[in-house]
Amino acid sequence: MSDNHALTHLREEEQFFFETVRDFACEKVLPLRERMDHEGKMDPALMKSLWEMGLMGIEIPEKWGGAEGSFFMSCLAIEAMSMVDAAVAVVVDVQNTLVINALLRWGSEDIKDRYLPLLAEKWLGAYALSEAGSGSDAFALSCRAEEQPDHWILNGQKLWITNAGEAELFIVFANVNPDAGHRGITAFLVERGFEGFSVGKKEDKLGIRASSTCELVLKDCRVPKANVLGEVGVGYKVAIETLNEGRIGIGAQMVGLAQGCLDYTKGYLSERKQFGKPLAAFQGVQFQFAQMAAELEASRLCVYNAARLRETGKAFVREAAVAKLISSQMAQRVTSQCLDLLGGYGFVKEYPVEKFFRDAKIGTIYEGTTNMQLMTIAKMLLG
Repeated sequence: MSDNHALTHLREEEQFFFETVRDFACEKVLPLRERMDHEGKMDPALMKSLWEMGLMGIEIPEKWGGAEGSFFMSCLAIEAMSMVDAAVAVVVDVQNTLVINALLRWGSEDIKDRYLPLLAEKWLGAYALSEAGSGSDAFALSCRAEEQPDHWILNGQKLWITNAGEAELFIVFANVNPDAGHRGITAFLVERGFEGFSVGKKEDKLGIRASSTCELVLKDCRVPKANVLGEVGVGYKVAIETLNEGRIGIGAQMVGLAQGCLDYTKGYLSERKQFGKPLAAFQGVQFQFAQMAAELEASRLCVYNAARLRETGKAFVREAAVAKLISSQMAQRVTSQCLDLLGGYGFVKEYPVEKFFRDAKIGTIYEGTTNMQLMTIAKMLLG
C-alpha cells in the first residue's frame, strides 16, 4: 500500500498484522496471480502456506490450534490480501467469517473439538446455502433432510458454493419440515467423504477465477445426528446471523481490491507521459483520482465501523449492510475508472487493472445482492 491509507485507523498491533499479511501477499501470491487466474485454479502450495501463516484460523482459540485473534483482524487479513488477489482473499474470508464463525457461535463442544483443530491446521470449509431456485430468496430451499434413528439423510443440490473444489467440511442447509417453512431449516456439517455426497460442476467465472465455485450433490447423504449445527429448525438463524457478519468481510475484500487497483494506477499515472508531461500532472486526471480516493476512504471507514461494532457486541446489522453496499459499488466505479485512465493498457491482461475490474463485479452479487442490502437498510430505517 503506497501511502498506508488503512494504517492510520489501526492500533499498533493491528498495523503490524496488516503489513505482515500484505507483505505475504506480495511475496507469495503476486508471482502466482496471473497463472492462477488463467487456469482458474488455486496453487496447492500457496493454500498450504495460508495455514502456515495462521490465516485460516484467525479467531479459533489457541486450545484448538488457532491464532485466537479478533473478527476485526479477520477483516484486515481479507483487505490486505485483496490488494493483491481477491480470489485468494475470498478463500480466507469464507473460512474465517462464515465457517469458523458459525462453528464458534453455534457448534457444540463436541463439534468444536472435532472440527476446529482441523480447520486451523489443514481443512478448508465451505458454506452451502444457495440453490438453483434459492438465491436472494435464501430460504426457499428444496434440499431436504429426513431423520433416521441414528442419522439424517440429505437429498438435494447446492449451487455457487465458494471453496467447494478444495473444501473438506461443508455447512449445508436443508429443510427437515417443509410444512414449517423457514422454521424447518437446519444446518448440517457434512464432510467431503460422507456417503452420498459429491462435488459437481465447477463454474467458469468472470472474476475471482482461482477461487473454486462448484455445485454440490447430496444423494441419500448420511449425516450423523451429532453433526447438526445449532439445533434442528434454527438453521435460518444460523444463516442470517452468519451472513450478517460475512458481509463485513466482503466489504473488506472490495476495499482492499479497490486500493490495490488505485495504487497500481497511481504508479502508472506518474510514469506515463502524454503531451510532454506525466498524466498525473493534468488537473482533470487529478480530480478523478481524488474522487476515487475519497470514495475508497469512506468505504473503508464504513467497513471498519461495522467490524468494530460486531467485535464489541453492539448492533451492527444495518452498518454491515451499508458497508457491503457502498464498498461493492465503489469498487466497481474505481476499477472501471482506473481502467479508463490506463486506456488501451488497461484493457489487456498484461496489466493487472483488468483483473481488478473483473474481480470487483462479484461484490454486488454474493452474500446478499445490492437490492438485498437496500432492503435491509430500508427495513431498519423505516420499519
